[in-house]
Amino acid sequence: MNTETTNTGPTMVSAEQAEVEQTLIDRVVASFERCEDARLKELMQSLTRHLHAFIREVRLTEEEWNAAIGFLTAAGHITDDKRQEFVLLSDVLGASMQTIAVNNQAYKGATEATVFGPFFTEDAPEIPHGGDIAGGATGQPCWVEGTVTDTDGNPVPNARIEVWEADDDGFYDVQYTDGRIAGRAHLYTDENGRYAFWGLTPTPYPIPHDGPVGQMLEKVGRSPVRAAHLHFMVTAENLRTLVTHIFVTGDPQLEIGDSVFGVKDSLIKDFDQQPAGTPTPDGRDLNGQDWAKARFDIVLAPAGI
Repeated sequence: MNTETTNTGPTMVSAEQAEVEQTLIDRVVASFERCEDARLKELMQSLTRHLHAFIREVRLTEEEWNAAIGFLTAAGHITDDKRQEFVLLSDVLGASMQTIAVNNQAYKGATEATVFGPFFTEDAPEIPHGGDIAGGATGQPCWVEGTVTDTDGNPVPNARIEVWEADDDGFYDVQYTDGRIAGRAHLYTDENGRYAFWGLTPTPYPIPHDGPVGQMLEKVGRSPVRAAHLHFMVTAENLRTLVTHIFVTGDPQLEIGDSVFGVKDSLIKDFDQQPAGTPTPDGRDLNGQDWAKARFDIVLAPAGI
Protein backbone atom coordinates (compact mmCIF):
# COMPACT_ATOMS: atom_id res chain seq x y z
CA MET A 1 0.00 0.00 0.00
CA ASN A 2 1.26 3.44 -0.88
CA THR A 3 1.42 5.37 2.39
CA GLU A 4 2.99 8.57 1.11
CA THR A 5 0.98 11.67 1.91
CA THR A 6 -0.13 14.48 -0.31
CA ASN A 7 -1.59 17.89 0.51
CA THR A 8 -5.13 18.51 -0.85
CA GLY A 9 -5.61 21.58 1.34
CA PRO A 10 -4.99 22.07 5.05
CA THR A 11 -5.26 18.30 5.65
CA MET A 12 -2.68 15.73 4.55
CA VAL A 13 -4.06 12.53 3.02
CA SER A 14 -2.33 9.44 1.78
CA ALA A 15 -1.30 9.22 -1.84
CA GLU A 16 -3.67 6.28 -2.21
CA GLN A 17 -6.60 8.33 -0.88
CA ALA A 18 -5.67 11.31 -3.09
CA GLU A 19 -5.66 8.99 -6.11
CA VAL A 20 -9.15 7.71 -5.24
CA GLU A 21 -10.46 11.27 -5.00
CA GLN A 22 -8.74 12.44 -8.19
CA THR A 23 -10.03 9.40 -10.11
CA LEU A 24 -13.58 10.36 -9.23
CA ILE A 25 -13.02 13.95 -10.40
CA ASP A 26 -11.61 12.69 -13.69
CA ARG A 27 -14.62 10.42 -14.22
CA VAL A 28 -17.14 13.18 -13.52
CA VAL A 29 -15.32 15.65 -15.76
CA ALA A 30 -15.13 13.05 -18.54
CA SER A 31 -18.88 12.43 -18.28
CA PHE A 32 -19.47 15.83 -19.94
CA GLU A 33 -17.21 15.15 -22.92
CA ARG A 34 -20.10 14.31 -25.26
CA CYS A 35 -21.89 17.60 -24.56
CA GLU A 36 -22.40 19.29 -27.95
CA ASP A 37 -22.68 22.78 -26.46
CA ALA A 38 -19.05 23.83 -26.02
CA ARG A 39 -19.82 26.59 -23.52
CA LEU A 40 -22.06 24.36 -21.40
CA LYS A 41 -19.37 21.68 -21.44
CA GLU A 42 -16.78 24.22 -20.26
CA LEU A 43 -19.05 25.44 -17.46
CA MET A 44 -19.94 21.99 -16.17
CA GLN A 45 -16.39 20.66 -16.24
CA SER A 46 -15.00 23.74 -14.53
CA LEU A 47 -17.79 23.67 -11.93
CA THR A 48 -17.00 20.02 -11.22
CA ARG A 49 -13.31 20.72 -10.69
CA HIS A 50 -13.94 23.69 -8.39
CA LEU A 51 -16.70 21.97 -6.41
CA HIS A 52 -14.60 18.89 -5.79
CA ALA A 53 -11.59 21.06 -4.92
CA PHE A 54 -13.68 22.77 -2.24
CA ILE A 55 -14.89 19.45 -0.82
CA ARG A 56 -11.33 18.14 -0.68
CA GLU A 57 -9.80 21.34 0.71
CA VAL A 58 -12.15 21.57 3.69
CA ARG A 59 -12.56 17.76 3.98
CA LEU A 60 -16.35 18.20 3.99
CA THR A 61 -18.17 15.89 6.40
CA GLU A 62 -21.36 14.04 5.48
CA GLU A 63 -23.20 15.97 8.19
CA GLU A 64 -22.06 19.25 6.65
CA TRP A 65 -23.09 18.03 3.20
CA ASN A 66 -26.57 17.16 4.52
CA ALA A 67 -26.82 20.57 6.20
CA ALA A 68 -25.93 22.26 2.89
CA ILE A 69 -28.62 20.28 1.04
CA GLY A 70 -31.12 21.26 3.72
CA PHE A 71 -30.12 24.89 3.40
CA LEU A 72 -30.60 24.89 -0.37
CA THR A 73 -33.92 23.05 -0.03
CA ALA A 74 -35.15 25.68 2.43
CA ALA A 75 -34.04 28.44 0.04
CA GLY A 76 -36.10 26.81 -2.68
CA HIS A 77 -39.18 26.50 -0.50
CA ILE A 78 -39.19 30.17 0.51
CA THR A 79 -38.65 31.42 -3.05
CA ASP A 80 -41.71 32.59 -4.95
CA ASP A 81 -42.61 35.12 -7.64
CA LYS A 82 -41.91 38.02 -5.26
CA ARG A 83 -38.97 36.69 -3.25
CA GLN A 84 -35.82 35.14 -4.71
CA GLU A 85 -33.80 33.61 -1.90
CA PHE A 86 -31.15 32.36 -4.30
CA VAL A 87 -30.51 35.92 -5.53
CA LEU A 88 -30.05 36.93 -1.88
CA LEU A 89 -27.63 34.06 -1.39
CA SER A 90 -25.65 35.05 -4.47
CA ASP A 91 -25.62 38.66 -3.25
CA VAL A 92 -24.37 37.99 0.28
CA LEU A 93 -21.62 35.70 -0.99
CA GLY A 94 -20.39 38.41 -3.35
CA ALA A 95 -21.10 36.19 -6.37
CA SER A 96 -23.51 38.72 -7.85
CA MET A 97 -20.97 41.54 -7.63
CA GLN A 98 -18.20 39.37 -9.05
CA THR A 99 -20.37 38.43 -12.03
CA ILE A 100 -21.16 42.10 -12.56
CA ALA A 101 -17.45 42.97 -12.40
CA VAL A 102 -16.64 40.34 -15.02
CA ASN A 103 -19.41 41.49 -17.36
CA ASN A 104 -19.08 45.28 -16.95
CA GLN A 105 -15.42 46.00 -17.51
CA ALA A 106 -14.20 49.54 -16.89
CA TYR A 107 -14.31 51.70 -20.01
CA LYS A 108 -13.40 55.38 -20.43
CA GLY A 109 -15.18 56.71 -17.36
CA ALA A 110 -18.45 54.80 -17.85
CA THR A 111 -20.60 54.71 -14.72
CA GLU A 112 -19.89 51.66 -12.59
CA ALA A 113 -22.45 48.89 -12.30
CA THR A 114 -23.63 47.18 -9.14
CA VAL A 115 -26.11 44.51 -8.04
CA PHE A 116 -29.56 44.22 -9.57
CA GLY A 117 -31.26 43.06 -6.39
CA PRO A 118 -34.40 40.94 -6.08
CA PHE A 119 -37.07 43.67 -6.17
CA PHE A 120 -37.15 44.95 -9.77
CA THR A 121 -40.47 44.58 -11.60
CA GLU A 122 -41.42 45.08 -15.24
CA ASP A 123 -44.64 46.99 -14.57
CA ALA A 124 -43.32 50.31 -13.19
CA PRO A 125 -45.46 53.25 -14.38
CA GLU A 126 -44.07 55.95 -16.65
CA ILE A 127 -43.66 59.44 -15.22
CA PRO A 128 -42.83 62.70 -17.05
CA HIS A 129 -39.66 64.73 -16.57
CA GLY A 130 -39.84 65.98 -12.99
CA GLY A 131 -42.50 63.44 -12.01
CA ASP A 132 -42.77 61.62 -8.68
CA ILE A 133 -41.89 57.94 -8.24
CA ALA A 134 -43.06 57.75 -4.62
CA GLY A 135 -46.64 56.73 -5.34
CA GLY A 136 -47.57 57.16 -1.70
CA ALA A 137 -44.46 55.54 -0.23
CA THR A 138 -43.32 57.18 3.01
CA GLY A 139 -40.09 59.12 3.34
CA GLN A 140 -38.39 62.46 2.87
CA PRO A 141 -38.98 63.92 -0.62
CA CYS A 142 -35.82 64.05 -2.70
CA TRP A 143 -35.20 65.76 -6.04
CA VAL A 144 -32.85 63.74 -8.25
CA GLU A 145 -31.48 65.11 -11.50
CA GLY A 146 -28.68 64.53 -13.94
CA THR A 147 -27.70 63.76 -17.49
CA VAL A 148 -27.08 60.63 -19.53
CA THR A 149 -24.15 60.80 -21.94
CA ASP A 150 -21.95 58.36 -23.82
CA THR A 151 -18.24 58.03 -23.06
CA ASP A 152 -17.44 60.73 -25.61
CA GLY A 153 -19.62 63.21 -23.73
CA ASN A 154 -22.49 63.22 -26.20
CA PRO A 155 -25.97 63.56 -24.67
CA VAL A 156 -28.16 60.48 -24.96
CA PRO A 157 -31.76 61.49 -25.68
CA ASN A 158 -34.67 59.14 -25.04
CA ALA A 159 -32.68 56.86 -22.73
CA ARG A 160 -35.04 54.82 -20.58
CA ILE A 161 -34.35 55.15 -16.86
CA GLU A 162 -35.94 52.69 -14.44
CA VAL A 163 -35.74 53.75 -10.79
CA TRP A 164 -36.89 51.89 -7.70
CA GLU A 165 -36.32 52.09 -3.95
CA ALA A 166 -37.56 51.09 -0.51
CA ASP A 167 -39.81 53.27 1.60
CA ASP A 168 -38.84 54.86 4.90
CA ASP A 169 -39.72 51.63 6.72
CA GLY A 170 -37.22 49.70 4.61
CA PHE A 171 -39.73 47.83 2.43
CA TYR A 172 -40.24 47.71 -1.33
CA ASP A 173 -43.78 47.79 -2.66
CA VAL A 174 -43.65 44.10 -3.65
CA GLN A 175 -43.01 43.16 -0.02
CA TYR A 176 -46.50 44.36 0.86
CA THR A 177 -49.54 42.18 0.20
CA ASP A 178 -51.95 44.86 -1.04
CA GLY A 179 -50.69 45.07 -4.64
CA ARG A 180 -49.46 48.64 -4.34
CA ILE A 181 -47.02 50.12 -6.87
CA ALA A 182 -44.89 52.68 -5.05
CA GLY A 183 -41.29 53.80 -4.97
CA ARG A 184 -40.72 52.84 -8.58
CA ALA A 185 -41.26 54.30 -12.06
CA HIS A 186 -39.59 54.79 -15.41
CA LEU A 187 -38.92 57.95 -17.39
CA TYR A 188 -36.97 59.08 -20.43
CA THR A 189 -34.21 61.62 -20.94
CA ASP A 190 -35.08 64.73 -22.95
CA GLU A 191 -33.42 65.84 -26.19
CA ASN A 192 -30.39 67.05 -24.23
CA GLY A 193 -29.99 63.83 -22.26
CA ARG A 194 -31.35 65.37 -19.08
CA TYR A 195 -33.63 63.73 -16.55
CA ALA A 196 -35.19 64.70 -13.21
CA PHE A 197 -37.67 63.18 -10.80
CA TRP A 198 -38.92 63.30 -7.24
CA GLY A 199 -38.15 60.25 -5.14
CA LEU A 200 -37.37 59.56 -1.50
CA THR A 201 -34.10 60.10 0.34
CA PRO A 202 -32.76 56.54 0.70
CA THR A 203 -32.39 55.00 4.15
CA PRO A 204 -30.58 51.80 5.25
CA TYR A 205 -32.67 48.66 5.50
CA PRO A 206 -32.09 44.92 6.01
CA ILE A 207 -32.41 42.45 3.19
CA PRO A 208 -35.12 39.87 3.96
CA HIS A 209 -33.52 37.91 6.78
CA ASP A 210 -36.33 35.70 8.03
CA GLY A 211 -35.23 32.81 5.82
CA PRO A 212 -32.19 30.56 5.42
CA VAL A 213 -29.92 33.34 4.13
CA GLY A 214 -30.73 35.49 7.14
CA GLN A 215 -30.10 32.56 9.46
CA MET A 216 -26.74 31.99 7.81
CA LEU A 217 -25.76 35.66 8.24
CA GLU A 218 -26.72 35.53 11.93
CA LYS A 219 -24.65 32.41 12.52
CA VAL A 220 -21.54 33.92 10.95
CA GLY A 221 -21.95 37.27 12.71
CA ARG A 222 -22.78 39.38 9.66
CA SER A 223 -25.33 42.19 9.44
CA PRO A 224 -28.17 41.87 6.89
CA VAL A 225 -28.38 45.66 6.53
CA ARG A 226 -27.80 47.32 3.17
CA ALA A 227 -26.38 50.81 2.85
CA ALA A 228 -29.00 53.38 1.85
CA HIS A 229 -29.40 53.41 -1.94
CA LEU A 230 -31.55 54.21 -4.95
CA HIS A 231 -31.67 51.75 -7.87
CA PHE A 232 -31.21 52.69 -11.53
CA MET A 233 -31.37 50.72 -14.75
CA VAL A 234 -30.57 52.73 -17.88
CA THR A 235 -31.02 51.47 -21.42
CA ALA A 236 -30.34 53.22 -24.73
CA GLU A 237 -29.80 52.11 -28.31
CA ASN A 238 -26.25 50.95 -29.13
CA LEU A 239 -25.11 51.49 -25.52
CA ARG A 240 -24.43 49.01 -22.74
CA THR A 241 -27.31 48.60 -20.32
CA LEU A 242 -26.36 49.95 -16.92
CA VAL A 243 -27.69 48.50 -13.66
CA THR A 244 -26.48 50.50 -10.68
CA HIS A 245 -27.35 52.35 -7.46
CA ILE A 246 -26.40 55.60 -5.87
CA PHE A 247 -25.51 55.68 -2.17
CA VAL A 248 -25.73 58.45 0.42
CA THR A 249 -22.66 60.34 1.58
CA GLY A 250 -22.37 60.11 5.36
CA ASP A 251 -24.55 57.02 5.75
CA PRO A 252 -23.10 55.21 8.83
CA GLN A 253 -23.78 51.87 7.16
CA LEU A 254 -21.05 52.66 4.63
CA GLU A 255 -18.52 52.24 7.43
CA ILE A 256 -20.14 49.09 8.81
CA GLY A 257 -20.42 47.46 5.40
CA ASP A 258 -23.07 46.76 2.78
CA SER A 259 -24.46 43.24 3.18
CA VAL A 260 -24.26 42.51 -0.57
CA PHE A 261 -20.94 44.29 -1.29
CA GLY A 262 -22.60 46.68 -3.75
CA VAL A 263 -20.96 49.96 -2.70
CA LYS A 264 -18.43 51.62 -4.99
CA ASP A 265 -16.86 54.96 -4.12
CA SER A 266 -17.87 56.50 -7.46
CA LEU A 267 -21.53 55.82 -6.66
CA ILE A 268 -21.60 57.62 -3.29
CA LYS A 269 -23.41 60.91 -3.85
CA ASP A 270 -24.32 63.95 -1.79
CA PHE A 271 -27.97 64.16 -0.81
CA ASP A 272 -28.01 67.80 0.23
CA GLN A 273 -30.55 68.56 2.94
CA GLN A 274 -32.90 71.49 2.28
CA PRO A 275 -34.72 73.15 5.18
CA ALA A 276 -38.49 73.38 5.12
CA GLY A 277 -39.59 76.33 3.01
CA THR A 278 -36.58 76.20 0.64
CA PRO A 279 -37.90 76.71 -2.92
CA THR A 280 -37.94 73.48 -4.94
CA PRO A 281 -36.45 73.25 -8.48
CA ASP A 282 -39.87 72.85 -10.08
CA GLY A 283 -41.88 75.02 -7.70
CA ARG A 284 -43.52 72.07 -5.98
CA ASP A 285 -45.26 72.88 -2.70
CA LEU A 286 -44.07 70.44 -0.03
CA ASN A 287 -46.38 71.83 2.63
CA GLY A 288 -43.56 72.96 4.89
CA GLN A 289 -41.66 69.67 4.71
CA ASP A 290 -37.88 69.53 4.50
CA TRP A 291 -36.39 67.77 1.48
CA ALA A 292 -33.13 66.74 -0.16
CA LYS A 293 -31.58 66.99 -3.59
CA ALA A 294 -28.99 64.86 -5.37
CA ARG A 295 -27.26 64.85 -8.75
CA PHE A 296 -26.27 61.72 -10.64
CA ASP A 297 -24.70 62.12 -14.08
CA ILE A 298 -24.69 58.80 -15.92
CA VAL A 299 -22.15 57.74 -18.55
CA LEU A 300 -22.95 54.71 -20.72
CA ALA A 301 -20.35 52.52 -22.40
CA PRO A 302 -20.84 51.30 -25.98
CA ALA A 303 -22.75 48.07 -26.40
CA GLY A 304 -20.53 45.01 -26.60
CA ILE A 305 -17.76 46.46 -24.44
